[in-house]
Amino acid sequence: MSAAPSPRTERPTLTERRKAETQWEIARRAAELFSERGAAGVTAEGIAEAAGVSLRTFYRYFRTKEEAVTPLLTGGVRQWLGDLAAAPAELSVEEALEQAVRAALTPAGTHAEAQAEALLSTRGLLRAVPGDPALRSVWLRVHAETEQSLVPVLTALVREGTDPLDVRLTAAAANAAMRLAMETWAATDAAPDDAERGPAALAVRCLRGLTAGLRTPRA
Repeated sequence: MSAAPSPRTERPTLTERRKAETQWEIARRAAELFSERGAAGVTAEGIAEAAGVSLRTFYRYFRTKEEAVTPLLTGGVRQWLGDLAAAPAELSVEEALEQAVRAALTPAGTHAEAQAEALLSTRGLLRAVPGDPALRSVWLRVHAETEQSLVPVLTALVREGTDPLDVRLTAAAANAAMRLAMETWAATDAAPDDAERGPAALAVRCLRGLTAGLRTPRA
């Protein structure tokens, strides 16, 4: 994941939207190929061809074939951070995290189909991760940067004077919960919207276990 950006409030320009659409299509096709062929059977040329772009365009956005999956992994993170930052004031930090996790990992509403597709693509990709150190490096880097991005969002939610270490511990726990949930779900055939075995249910279970006992009172 390139550093997970803070949620934007301004409308993206046409150029930005086109760039994002191109990157997303490359990422989606890359994930499909990694899932079908394994990392050793995938090339940058093959990804570019599958996405309908030139190799030059591919390298304009990504340095390596493995980095091409980054937009797929960061899309949900942006939603997660945005929902967490906008959590209602009456929710505790733990409740706000849980609500944001459910929203990010449960296909629902007008974007349910796109969310389900992204989750399934991520599952296929994660099944290829253990066999390729470069892919795993991208996956772990995404989460390292996500954890860093969580800290300022959580800092804005907690009571003034809260120990910064407790905030960092909460960010680490929440980030680990998401990673463990996705890796666990990827090893199953459960549907994205499965109420008991889907990614949202697993993430909430991990989140509750890992954040129990943390001291991050809501502002």
